[in-house]
Amino acid sequence: MALSTERLGRYNPDKPMENRITDLGPRHFWQYFPPIIQKNYGKWKYHEILEPGVLVHVSETGDKVYTVRVGGCRFMTVEHIREICEIADKHCDGYVRFTTRNNIEFMVDSLEKVEALKKDLMSRKHVSGSYKFPIGGTGAGLTNIVHTQGYIHCHTPATDASSMVKAVMDELFDYFQGMTLPAQVRISMACCLNMCGAVHCSDIALLGYHRKPPIIDHEVLESVCEIPLVIAACPTAAISPSKTEDGKKTVKIKQERCMFCGNCYTMCMALPLADKEGDCVTVMAGGKVSNRISPPKFSKVVIPALPNNFPRFPEVCEAVKKIIDAYAADAKKYERIGDWAERIGWEKFFEKCGLEFTDHLIDDYRLQYDTYRTSTQFKYTEPAWAVSKAVGGIE
Repeated sequence: MALSTERLGRYNPDKPMENRITDLGPRHFWQYFPPIIQKNYGKWKYHEILEPGVLVHVSETGDKVYTVRVGGCRFMTVEHIREICEIADKHCDGYVRFTTRNNIEFMVDSLEKVEALKKDLMSRKHVSGSYKFPIGGTGAGLTNIVHTQGYIHCHTPATDASSMVKAVMDELFDYFQGMTLPAQVRISMACCLNMCGAVHCSDIALLGYHRKPPIIDHEVLESVCEIPLVIAACPTAAISPSKTEDGKKTVKIKQERCMFCGNCYTMCMALPLADKEGDCVTVMAGGKVSNRISPPKFSKVVIPALPNNFPRFPEVCEAVKKIIDAYAADAKKYERIGDWAERIGWEKFFEKCGLEFTDHLIDDYRLQYDTYRTSTQFKYTEPAWAVSKAVGGIE
């Protein structure tokens, strides 16, 4: 029998938990705020970064909240999460929050508690000697790398996310713990071009990339796959029905249509896409979401393919380090990597970063006319004599 309206009561938006009869669905966010946040909700005047990884927010009432930000992991063990909760219980009355880039923030209400918290965090290390909770990731520095699932949980990756991010962050750790860059730098990593890591708008983006079409296991495909589903899963209509020489139902792939997305493998395990030789890592740069100084930008491919050398990816680490070091040495204050590249010219960007330019990097998408250098502000970055010789002016 349905419950009566009288028994349920009317929904009161001012008291959303009133007359609630089930614990299904998310709880109201208010109960997760520390008391000082509840007290000053909507009254914050400004915030400052006191030192790398330590912020203070000041309210109209004069109350202050100090935040200590530490780097977190995309994947955490139960033991690690329990340790985070233990720290929050010990120093922050049980409150802790995560940022969208996998950082962990502990909030306290006095500088004395900040010092005790920092000392505790720095004392906690892995058996290898590295920090479990490194402090940093604020201001004009490098924050945590947001990344995808890699080999651990995903079935279509071209590379591993967790190990690559660990290797890159080891190389750039000083930039995480300091604020010595011209502006903030956001690195993102996706292990295939389906890009659940949203790397298309990052200062530096790392992308695992398949370069070969799926291998078809004709012997088992008919028995383990629904062929119409496999055909329908392809976004470019590259897959069509076929038969083997002995009459088994299978599929064929038009290779020039395949964009190596792995959708077919999602539907059918007889179409594996991973390939040791074909899979590589693409590096992009210059993207951002911020509207500051210039509009948001898409990342541009700057290195088409680097070797997929799991688990430490030395070539990827070297390339990222070169880009950030060149940016740190040459950019103006507040310039993001894309703003810097556009000011000096993308040709100079490749030169300063020590990267090879190839014709594969030329912008050739179908609306490229809008991005051609067609104005009077076109500038060459080569010496004038080389340009003259190229156009037939001098010998």
